[in-house]
Amino acid sequence: MSRQDITQQLINTVDELSDPKALQGLFHEHYDGDPLPSGKELEEIIELSRAVLFPGFYGNSFVNIQTTKYQIGVNVERLHKLLTRQVLAGLCFNEDCHCAHIEDIRKCMREEAEMIAQRVIAKFPAIRQMLSTDVQAAFEGDPAAKNEGEVISCYPVIKALTNYRIAHELYLEDVPLIPRMMTELAHSETGIDIHPRATIGTHFTIDHGTGVVVGATCVIGNHVKLYQGVTLGAKSFPLDKDGKPIKGIARHPILKDGVVVYANATILGRITIGEDCVVGANVWVTHDMEPRTKKYRQNKEDRLDVRFDEGEGI
Repeated sequence: MSRQDITQQLINTVDELSDPKALQGLFHEHYDGDPLPSGKELEEIIELSRAVLFPGFYGNSFVNIQTTKYQIGVNVERLHKLLTRQVLAGLCFNEDCHCAHIEDIRKCMREEAEMIAQRVIAKFPAIRQMLSTDVQAAFEGDPAAKNEGEVISCYPVIKALTNYRIAHELYLEDVPLIPRMMTELAHSETGIDIHPRATIGTHFTIDHGTGVVVGATCVIGNHVKLYQGVTLGAKSFPLDKDGKPIKGIARHPILKDGVVVYANATILGRITIGEDCVVGANVWVTHDMEPRTKKYRQNKEDRLDVRFDEGEGI
């Protein structure tokens, strides 16, 4: 093949890749000057957030009680700047702004992004308090953990929950795209996939963590513990008249307070797992469970549900 033939083939390939029909649904057109979401900046946002929430464990390892306020202040200032920029990048994907001119749109979005970033950072004390209960749950639930510092430094659940709890606040602020990107960063880092829309109470922990999936409309109470490989998922989606999945409906499980779900269990659909239930390993659950009941498999053919009030079961 001659050099001219190679050049022409490359030109033809570029033409095919640039065809609007081939790009349908795969191309984001934006105005000149509009920011695009940055995975690298979001990683820095997560690093700064962890350093603010857990000073000394993340970020500057030489921080002490005399310099903590200074270090947190520096980190918060940088965090607000980066978070504003990334929230703005998310808002630029939203086409609902009705400002008459592009200059007005940019100003409107910039002001909104700055206020959203401020409101989310203002919730960091409450987020830290929630995370402290998660650290406590992980420490008390694992005999191998020597102290809370080991949990904060080493356990993937704390990293995943830090991302999730920040992303959840951004989701509640109706920020497009960015919350999901933040939880997907945790997914890549830890193997734990928590949708930012999910609602999770206090004292939540995941032992080991690899392969856990928590769907978008899950509601998880307080003092809930999951093990590796657990899926809190949905059944087949209901379809509209055009055969497309109906979005926005509640389709994932509700786990009440005190539930324990062991490794590789799968809980599907908008069902309720009652208070203090135990779901055994490798079990499929597609129906409600009454409070204080246990579901497990004795063998491949037999499933057994028992109550464990007054000494029955475990």
